[in-house]
Amino acid sequence: MNADATREQIAVIVGAGLAGGNAAVTLRREGWRGRILLLGSELGVPFGRPPLSKSYPRGEEDLSGWRVQPVDWHAAHGAELRTGVTVRQMDTAHKQLHLASGETLDYHQLALCMGGRNRYFAVPGATLPGVYQLRTVAECDAIRQAARPGARVVLVGMGFIGAEIAASLRQLGLDVTAVLPGAAPLASVLGAEVAAALAAIHCARGVQLVTDDQVIGLQGRDWVEHALTKKGRRLECDLVIAGIGIEPAVEAVAGSAIALDNGILVNERCQTNVPAVFAAGDVANLLHPVFGRVRVEHYNNGERQGRALARALLDDPQPYDYIYSFWSEQYEHKLEYVGYARRWDRVVLRGSLESKQFLAFYLTQGVLQAAFGLNHGGDPELEPDAELRVC
Repeated sequence: MNADATREQIAVIVGAGLAGGNAAVTLRREGWRGRILLLGSELGVPFGRPPLSKSYPRGEEDLSGWRVQPVDWHAAHGAELRTGVTVRQMDTAHKQLHLASGETLDYHQLALCMGGRNRYFAVPGATLPGVYQLRTVAECDAIRQAARPGARVVLVGMGFIGAEIAASLRQLGLDVTAVLPGAAPLASVLGAEVAAALAAIHCARGVQLVTDDQVIGLQGRDWVEHALTKKGRRLECDLVIAGIGIEPAVEAVAGSAIALDNGILVNERCQTNVPAVFAAGDVANLLHPVFGRVRVEHYNNGERQGRALARALLDDPQPYDYIYSFWSEQYEHKLEYVGYARRWDRVVLRGSLESKQFLAFYLTQGVLQAAFGLNHGGDPELEPDAELRVC
């Protein structure tokens, strides 16, 4: 797209998180000369969320180092940031957005980066005081205030965020009980053997794992006091944190011409089925050149896909073919993952599960789909005689 042709145009980015913030920066840096309007429902400048389950609740780090750009960048570069804004409806036929305030905004190019929202925790008692979820800064601050040493917390779910917050709360001296539907944390993502190694890490640090069970109700008078499970357990608690995942925030898109299926459907260049409308980040269900259609919720993807969206909006023909990666920190352990695999027929392990230092390779019909490393950062070299075995 010719830069001069954009001079009088407006690019509206809905969602001022990691993907939206990177889209705005890349648009301006790579030639968009028109207006940039960045709309966000949360207060503050775009930032990355990883510390919210790791260093931030432990009081070890603030969020300044995770901002996409410093606070004054937007005004200095002509990117208007409006927070506390909710888009209620999108009229792609007339290229208009209708806000909850009653205001209508016109756009020439539209980038949808609304991210996700917490899944609704639909059990009796879920609205009791002392029941929390974790995605926003406000939610994290509320957990920090309630996280007194010695307090008993029931954690619902043990995915990556759940495992990270479990580690952080144990490091703060809380008594943590995690209720999870499988046999070990992240078994559906990493396989039984690797998940068992992660379970051992948490158990060694004092987390009580209630496996193959689920929370079906909460009880309390003025504050949550007990969590009830499907198998009949009654767990005493001072707070409950539901880490049951997110779902794409597509409410504003519903009823428009934009195609939806587990998020906003986009092609390999982040384009929707509607001209001049793009999507990236947690909300985007991408047709990836390597992995097929996938929706990925990790930091690295949000950052890179936001940039790719901006370049596609500027007519860059390159597909978004990033080979996904993410990391996690739990206690002193570093977890790293590259690729994408939800099914595999073979896992090859190299290293020692018992020593908590190994690599796991996930293959389908002999083709490597993903690799996972525990305490093997960067490009590790294992000992030449390190064990290599197939599960």
